Parts: sequence; structure tokens; C-alpha cells
Amino acid sequence: MFTLIPIFLLTIAGMEGFAYVMHRWVMHGPGWFLHESHHRVRTGFWEANDLYFVIFALPSILLLLGGVQWGWGGWATAVGAGVAAYGAIYLAFHDVIVHQRVRHRYVARSPYMKRIVQAHKLHHTVETKHGNVSFGFLIAPTPDVLKMQLQAIAEKRLRAPTGRKEATRSE
Repeated sequence: MFTLIPIFLLTIAGMEGFAYVMHRWVMHGPGWFLHESHHRVRTGFWEANDLYFVIFALPSILLLLGGVQWGWGGWATAVGAGVAAYGAIYLAFHDVIVHQRVRHRYVARSPYMKRIVQAHKLHHTVETKHGNVSFGFLIAPTPDVLKMQLQAIAEKRLRAPTGRKEATRSE
């Protein structure tokens, strides 16, 4: 039991890194066909992006079954439970608090909660798969840092004017 709790907690922490990688390079890459719905105005309760929740739940279910029913060992149960716990935390923060898919009266007041809510809202200022910031969720840079990153990305996309020479002063 003393080794399973650290495995459980390390799995939750590691899932933030996994979520960042999946969000940055899969969802905003080849998986954009599903994730794009999340960067658009939702017209119903469900969106194509919700399939990611099912996809990411499958390894957790498999590990829990393996650990509890198929004799894989306590490590599999601890990892499966850690993945499930991260999913529950993500669901509560992302879908309930940030996107308010369930009506509530909660208002983020702590500096940490304000930062992650603002970071996710800044992520949604870009409606394309490129030029975005803040791909993690439970760990996020400050809004000032993210705004500077968005500004740098926007400036990088601007091209220099062509066809005209700069005026020079002959005086």
C-alpha cells in the first residue's frame, strides 16, 4: 500500500505532461478533426472533441481491470486509478468550471484558479490549430506571459511590406 499511493500520485502528476503532449501535438495536429469542434461555438451539449474523453478513459479502464480482475498487480490498479483521477479533475476544471457545461455559481477567486481559467480562455482566443499557447491545464503560465507569447506569434506571422523602399532623408 505504501508504494501504491506514490504510484497513484505520480500518475496524476505525470498525466499533466501527457495531457500537454497530446493536446499540443495530437489534438492540434492530426487529431484536429475532432478537437476543432472545441474551438468553435458549441451548438449542442456534445461536441466531437468529447470523444477524446472516451479515448483517454480506455487505458484507465484497461489498467483497472488488469489490476483488479486479471492479476496484473497493484501497480496497474494504482496507475489506472491515477489516470481516472486526473480525468475527473480535468472534467471538473475544464468542462464544469471553465466551459460551464454544467450550470454553477462558482467564481474563481484564488490566484491559482484565476490563472488556469484565464490561461485556458487565452488558449481559446485562437480558433485554428496553429499559433496557440497554453496546452497544459493544471499547470499554466501567467496570463501576462501567455499574452506576450500570443503577441510574438502574431508578429511572426506578419510579413514585411514588399515593393516599396523605405523613405530616406536626404537632409
